[in-house]
Amino acid sequence: MAEAKPLEYKKLEFLSEKQLVEHYTLYNGYVNKLNEARSNLPNIDFTKANQTFSELRSIKRAETFALNGIKLHESYFENISEAKKPEGKILRMIEHGFNSYEDFKKEFMATALAVRGWVVLAYDLDECGLRIIGSDAHDNGAVWNCVALIILDVYEHAYFLDYGTARKAYVEKFMDNLNWDAANKILEKFTLK
Repeated sequence: MAEAKPLEYKKLEFLSEKQLVEHYTLYNGYVNKLNEARSNLPNIDFTKANQTFSELRSIKRAETFALNGIKLHESYFENISEAKKPEGKILRMIEHGFNSYEDFKKEFMATALAVRGWVVLAYDLDECGLRIIGSDAHDNGAVWNCVALIILDVYEHAYFLDYGTARKAYVEKFMDNLNWDAANKILEKFTLK
């Protein structure tokens, strides 16, 4: 059974406590729906599985959507912090892969304005380098064999209470308040070069 991780955050300059609590409530809903979907699996008649429509298909789609919603939100919450400058291995990899931090920031922010759901800076295990991935929903747009390093939620629920429709202002503040240590820890954990 999946359990929601406690929301641990310090007071943030760019997101209000109300915004964070509302966002956490949504995340908790994904945990509940994942558990609900998984609890229905033992009752499914697997002989009726069909790619157009079947109970199993519906449950598997819901499971993927909810599980990705959980994982993306947990990483997003880990990525937000007080203002920090990029440093360490992640900065060196960004400079190598995108020529400069400014070039990376331009592409990352532009992607955040171009997609409806998520922006992910990921390490591609096949190409041994960084890539920026844009996704419109939890269960599409992912690139297999990549390790997510930085995740930005650009669904309106992530910023609307504090920024209204000013997504660009929210993205700019996110970039200024990134927890670069979290990305460096992932690189270290997977010994990514």
